[in-house]
Amino acid sequence: MFIIAGLGNPGKKYENTRHNMGFLVIDRLASKNDIKVNKLKHRALVGDGFISGQKVLLVKPQTYMNLSGESLGEVLRYYHAEPQNLIVIYDDFDLAAGTLRIRKKGSAGSHNGMKSVIEQIGSQDFPRVRVGIGKSGGLDWKDFVLGKVTGGQQQLISEAVEQAADSIMCILEKGIDKAMNEYNKKAKPAGEEFSEQQGND
Repeated sequence: MFIIAGLGNPGKKYENTRHNMGFLVIDRLASKNDIKVNKLKHRALVGDGFISGQKVLLVKPQTYMNLSGESLGEVLRYYHAEPQNLIVIYDDFDLAAGTLRIRKKGSAGSHNGMKSVIEQIGSQDFPRVRVGIGKSGGLDWKDFVLGKVTGGQQQLISEAVEQAADSIMCILEKGIDKAMNEYNKKAKPAGEEFSEQQGND
């Protein structure tokens, strides 16, 4: 079984904020595969089903971002799952808005939610999908990541969420190498090109 976790903050106050990209991708993935993520277990909202022929558990930790690892640690221990069967989705302001970056493993970079996950499960050897939200434009970083997506970025982020959901399905069906080759591309919105920001690759 694969455990697919999106990081975010619970509650209406944080809905559709940049820091909740992980939750948005889980919601889209659930919708595309007719899975209901509505059971409260392990301090998370969870739902199980099948995606691309693989048994999965979709997870949205309800601990608030900086304690995400406490929930995911419980989930992995309960199911006796190896870190390699965990896929984590989260936002990254070191990537251009709308860019996806899939990696097999790696450090948390500057992301506190991922720092918590790595600390609690005792490994950084698990796949992750990062959704680029772009730079803050001079705003305090906390105000930026907890702010709503507005203006021209809305369509860009919406497309990134859709692609991130598709990339998870590709990982499950064809493997992570195929997904990396297909989805680790520059974001190129209509009418303009982004210079690629490598961030914490």
